[in-house]
Amino acid sequence: MSDAAVVCRELGCGEAVDALGKSHFGSGSGPIWMEDVDCSGSESRLKNCRSPVWGKHDCNETHNSGVICSGARLVLGSRCSERVEVLHGESWVTVCDADFDQQGAEVVCRELGCGSPVEILGAAAFGRGEGPVWSEELQCRGNESQIHFCPKTSSLKHNCSHDDDVGLVCSGSVRLVDGDSRCAGRVEVLYRGQWGSVCGNNWDMRDAAVVCRELVCGEAVDTYHESYFGSASGPIWMDNVHCSGSESTLRNCESAGWGKHNCDHSKDAGVICSGARLVLGSRCSERVEVLHGESWVTVCDADFNQQDAEVVCRELGCGSLVEVLGAAAFGRGEGPVWSEKLQCRGTESQIHFCPKSSSLKHNCSHDNDVGLVCADSVRLADGGSRCAGRAEVFHRGQWGTICGAGANFIAGFVMCKELGCGEPFRTDAAVPGSAPIWMSHVKCTGSESTLKHCGSLGWGEHSCNHNMDIELTCSDHRTSRLADGPHVCSGRVEVFHGASWFTVCDADFDQQDAEVVCRELGCGSPVEVLGAAAFGKGKGQVWSEELQCRGDESEITLCPITSSHKYNCSHGNDVGLVCSGHTQARLMNGSDSCSGRVELQYLSEWGTVCDVSWNMRASSVLCAQLKCGSSVAVLGSDWFGEGSGRIWADVFDCQGNETHLLKCPISSWSRTACSHEQDVGLICSGSSLASHEGVVRLTGGMECEGEVEVFFRQDWRRVLLDSWSESEASVVCRQLGCGSVLNTSSSSSSSPEHSYMCVTGFNCSGSEAHLRNCSSSQAVNCSSTEQLYITCSGTSNTVHSSIRLVGSGGDCAGRLEVFHSGSWGTVSDELWDIEDAQVVCRQLQCGVALSAPVPVPARFGSGTGPIWLNEVECEGNEASLWNCRYQLCGEDECGHKDDVGVVCSEYKEIRLTEGCEGNLEVYYNGTWGNVCVNGMTDETAKLICRELNCGRTGSESWSKARVESAPNWLDNVKCRKHDSVPLCGTVHLLPGGEQV
Repeated sequence: MSDAAVVCRELGCGEAVDALGKSHFGSGSGPIWMEDVDCSGSESRLKNCRSPVWGKHDCNETHNSGVICSGARLVLGSRCSERVEVLHGESWVTVCDADFDQQGAEVVCRELGCGSPVEILGAAAFGRGEGPVWSEELQCRGNESQIHFCPKTSSLKHNCSHDDDVGLVCSGSVRLVDGDSRCAGRVEVLYRGQWGSVCGNNWDMRDAAVVCRELVCGEAVDTYHESYFGSASGPIWMDNVHCSGSESTLRNCESAGWGKHNCDHSKDAGVICSGARLVLGSRCSERVEVLHGESWVTVCDADFNQQDAEVVCRELGCGSLVEVLGAAAFGRGEGPVWSEKLQCRGTESQIHFCPKSSSLKHNCSHDNDVGLVCADSVRLADGGSRCAGRAEVFHRGQWGTICGAGANFIAGFVMCKELGCGEPFRTDAAVPGSAPIWMSHVKCTGSESTLKHCGSLGWGEHSCNHNMDIELTCSDHRTSRLADGPHVCSGRVEVFHGASWFTVCDADFDQQDAEVVCRELGCGSPVEVLGAAAFGKGKGQVWSEELQCRGDESEITLCPITSSHKYNCSHGNDVGLVCSGHTQARLMNGSDSCSGRVELQYLSEWGTVCDVSWNMRASSVLCAQLKCGSSVAVLGSDWFGEGSGRIWADVFDCQGNETHLLKCPISSWSRTACSHEQDVGLICSGSSLASHEGVVRLTGGMECEGEVEVFFRQDWRRVLLDSWSESEASVVCRQLGCGSVLNTSSSSSSSPEHSYMCVTGFNCSGSEAHLRNCSSSQAVNCSSTEQLYITCSGTSNTVHSSIRLVGSGGDCAGRLEVFHSGSWGTVSDELWDIEDAQVVCRQLQCGVALSAPVPVPARFGSGTGPIWLNEVECEGNEASLWNCRYQLCGEDECGHKDDVGVVCSEYKEIRLTEGCEGNLEVYYNGTWGNVCVNGMTDETAKLICRELNCGRTGSESWSKARVESAPNWLDNVKCRKHDSVPLCGTVHLLPGGEQV
């Protein structure tokens, strides 16, 4: 067909419809000039195609070739969906919409090798044509094979112009079947009115790219050649398909010939195309557009989140998500903005597998088009910059290498261009990789947007080993070093470009450039930029270009550069740089990643930090840096043990609001001699230890009165009376939910388990919410000192507020939590029964308990804080859970998988019977029932829709109850904007009535 396409183009006869052999149109009588013709399909004349010498052949007249070209063409859309033009003499003319009917459409679609007509569109739906409008009227019967076989009559009844040009939508000549969408499946082509499959021999990404483009399905993501989507049962129309990648239709690609194959249906070819695409940037960094029906639509930034982005990156065969950008960061799109909201979980393989809901909450325009930056699907690894190294490609979630066997040099151009790294500078054998070898015999034409669309033997098909991995250096490869300094993080700045090292002029180098060089070298942040050859004069050339880094780049290859002619620089102006050297931080030997001994990495070496060089502000910065919240406690080595190796004595002068330790100035090196006995430790608020550290309890049997004990350094400790004031007492009462302080006094009693150690030194202002927010305390021996007894007012700790049910969205069902010792914790289901649940429902004024126990993790989610109570035993008539018998959970006794849940009769839940529409039903007293329509307003309907995540607006009407025997639970429901369904308005329970 690629040979036939050249003939039809040279004759001005539209598309090639069929290529015929064996003298289909009769035998010729003159010489046979050409044999084994091999056209790429892009030639302007048949004589330009490859073939043996003129007149040399091994052929006779019974094998003369023939071609059928279309006498009609479709212009300005996709190949089977465009403006109709008819060949009249030597010219193409448009057709008047009043002169074109269904029968004419049948013939045009058939002649072009497309499927049946889908729609005829008048009024220049595909744009106004040029030249004459046809003056004849087609009178096709509909069964003709070509338009020129149709009868015609003069058409003088209509005064037609190009405003009346007719357009036509035919179904395509290629399709993907038995996949999960129209953009994934087994490849089938339409030939002579019958669909048939394509053999997978030599099927690659270039062939797939043509199919995806023809179907308007975005990029080709993956290819299959062993009936991945099941075996077909009809003819095998094509084998050994070889596309250049630029063809408009698969039919124009080279193949063995229609119906000629050495194949069976076990090797049917398949393709997965993306249902999403990125437009206007690089292939993996662009504006997001989603295929909706037959059209590409942009996506509103307010309807697109991290999980959606992960799916798009995965579907496009790109690397992991880097950044989501709103506000049309990659330019404003055209056409509609998608009216649905994606609700991806983030694990889907394609965007069309994600749940969707109507998005009416945002008034979005193209100013809100979302953009996306994914990591590239190709990379150059272990070469010093992103523009040099071992060539690797990302396929099916894994990086793999590229074998150099059979590759052409153009492949290097495609890869450097895809990475934004200029042109290929050189290729070498690479340091062997260890991942799969994904590609071999890579051959590109140069027009591909990604290396993955170049020809190859197929994914994972090769006869290579890793000694044949290829290394590529692109022209934009740049890397840096610091020379002639005391260590690798301090010295004269030198840049490698091309094949040489250059020094850099101090007038061309600023703080932002320094940030990037330190980061690229793994040397932390810049401490000082030094001019005037502070580390000695370099050799060779001074770089003639100027870095213009923003400061956030990962390497200097990513920085823009400009020619630098402003300064007359010599080696006396070579710039030097001192970097901090600290690159990473961690907390070791704690209960989790947010508590432990502080360790910093300097270059590649880890070391501990001396406590005399560390304070609370540095702790706050480190906790924030590690995404562990705020600092709770700074501790010595007795908490997390002594480290080994180096001890860093940097003094960090942090303000406390920095985002990273590297941003804190290092004022000096400490002069104090340190040992590992002084290794500093840290507890951040994100640690499980923090939930206990500073927790308070009052012993003696009463909730808001008793001897004060504080959980300090992994143990409960009494508090010394001296240095304790009303300010500290106020914080304790507030922390316990016990109102204000009434009295503080001494207590001489001391149980043996607490006699050996107490805590002192708290210093509060009185306004803190928690004792741990006060200045830090210390442990002391308390055998002969009076200890603290406190009495709080108890006014804020009502019976009702000391327990709660969470996780259901309502107050009367959920995971049971109790407020104890200043924090909320869960209750173990050990010995839990219906009498215990009855007490909870009564205490919360939620009616009666419906069942016990309720499985918590599946229904209400597991708890995360302490587990306070175990073996609760109630008679069932108690006013409060605290009046029942119970045990406090010891360490490691209880687990959150055993958390207890309770559902009370007053718990209400609403639903619509068909997703976001249908009968409104309410769950009450353990049964689903109806809601009557009386008094229902638009405001209430809107609130219900919002509550169910079904948009911002809705309308109500009456209908018969879905289950007529179900109770009618609610009537006269009236909600205001700030109410929560179903607890709003005035409700009455009814025996009957019309239902919403």
